[in-house]
Amino acid sequence: MPETGWAGPGGRLSGLGVSQGRAAGPLVRMAGPPSLPAPRPVADPEAEAATAVKALEAVTADLNRRAAAARTGASAGAGGGGGAGAGGEAAEILEALAMIADDPMLREEAETRARGGADAAHALEAAFNGHRDALAALGGYLAERAADLDDLKHRAVAAALGLPMPGLPDPGHPYVLVAGDLSPADTAGLGPDVLALITERGGPTSHTAILARARGLPAVVACPAVADVPDGTIVGVDGASGEIALGLTPEQAAEVMERDRAERARLAAATGPGRTADGHPVRLLANIGSAADLRPGAEGVGLFRTEFLFLDRKQPPSPEEQTAAYAEVFERAEGPVIVRTLDAGTDKPLPFLGLPEEPNPALGVRGLRVDRLLPGVLDAQLAAIAEAARVTGADVRVMAPMVTTPAEAAGFARRARAAGIAQVGVMVEVPAAALRAAELLREVDFLSIGTNDLAQYTFAADRQHPALADLLDPRQPALLGLIEACAAAGREAGKPVGVCGEAAGDPAVAPLLVGLGVTSLSMAPSCVPLVREALAGLTLEECRELAREALA
Repeated sequence: MPETGWAGPGGRLSGLGVSQGRAAGPLVRMAGPPSLPAPRPVADPEAEAATAVKALEAVTADLNRRAAAARTGASAGAGGGGGAGAGGEAAEILEALAMIADDPMLREEAETRARGGADAAHALEAAFNGHRDALAALGGYLAERAADLDDLKHRAVAAALGLPMPGLPDPGHPYVLVAGDLSPADTAGLGPDVLALITERGGPTSHTAILARARGLPAVVACPAVADVPDGTIVGVDGASGEIALGLTPEQAAEVMERDRAERARLAAATGPGRTADGHPVRLLANIGSAADLRPGAEGVGLFRTEFLFLDRKQPPSPEEQTAAYAEVFERAEGPVIVRTLDAGTDKPLPFLGLPEEPNPALGVRGLRVDRLLPGVLDAQLAAIAEAARVTGADVRVMAPMVTTPAEAAGFARRARAAGIAQVGVMVEVPAAALRAAELLREVDFLSIGTNDLAQYTFAADRQHPALADLLDPRQPALLGLIEACAAAGREAGKPVGVCGEAAGDPAVAPLLVGLGVTSLSMAPSCVPLVREALAGLTLEECRELAREALA
């Protein structure tokens, strides 16, 4: 494929690029959901109820099996791209979905409808639709979980009809996967034959985008025109620009893949701390969900998402379990580890907490706000983190999510220090916190800006909505202004201010953030080489000039 042109002989499509890199190969479309036949008369309602239950059990067993395989692959370091890093998080997602399929309320609803005269497939359809409608009515992040229910419904209906469950194709050769959208179960189950992802729908912070970055897979979302491209067409995918080249020859595809391999090898060979061309240091850190996600190259962990360890738990983890899970990360990580306390609620429900349903979860009890209802949960976690840090001797720091006021920051810092944790920070995810960054820094030792949520709350735009991607662009001046205010407060206080949202891993955005004054960037491990190179090619003053232009 020519170096200067990305369009193939068949033309070019454009979508939203969400994961860096280039790949090329034959397009293979994921099979759609099963067609639901017309309702049929039921002679034995109890038999239909039993069939519905067996279908749910089959879905649960399949998801648990795939979760176990993901964990095994993660432990062995298996998988293409970032497979070792993504396996742990993939397993957590699959286990959480298995728990939904095993929900007693869902099973009871399906049984009731079958005993009322519906055949098993229609009983399952109605039961899932009822649960989906209830979630969709809540709005916000819950729309993502409603889509998860659709995926589980299709699997259960297929099982009830004796059909193969819908899911990832297995053509026996490497391919570019195309789908209307990918559920978390599908994304988590991606194997090494998948070269790149293209979806018709999706947003920049969807499961597809986040797991694609974790695996180092090029990915383009929000490209509806790909629905018209025939299966088998050889396509090229540019995960940075969002461009898709159509109708490449096998020779051109091989050239794209070879160049991408060479580029990845070149980037991986460049190691060392992050810094600009004139030597200004910018610490490059990793976002992880468990020890399985750790990869070499980062200077530490800037975001340890502890809730991913417990997504599938119906009972609270014991202090010993928590301590062991944290200690595993602390022992294996190189450099400091910043632990985020449980970010429960909205799209990351933790069943063992027993939180009540809310009319608007994105604006409700989530993150640190859970402490208002269950204060013992935070104290137990802080004690386990402190104990794990003590036994490992690691440099451990802790931060709280969804902090809004200086009083919340002060209360969290007081309790974390009382538990024995010396370095305490908070996340800036809502405009109120950014506007009072100076006051927050009087109470804590550092700030970490979560750009995904900060953009969502600043622009009142659902972070999963593909039609609002322009509002969620991290280069929006209003968002950059809030980041600049936090960085200025950090300089004045002499305390670090980092970014741990998805923007930190974008090599086009990272220099802007440095120009605004942030001191560290935390990202998916696969993004570290690209960001390191982007910063090394610019002086600090050039980064500042880029930031000034973006703000204007």
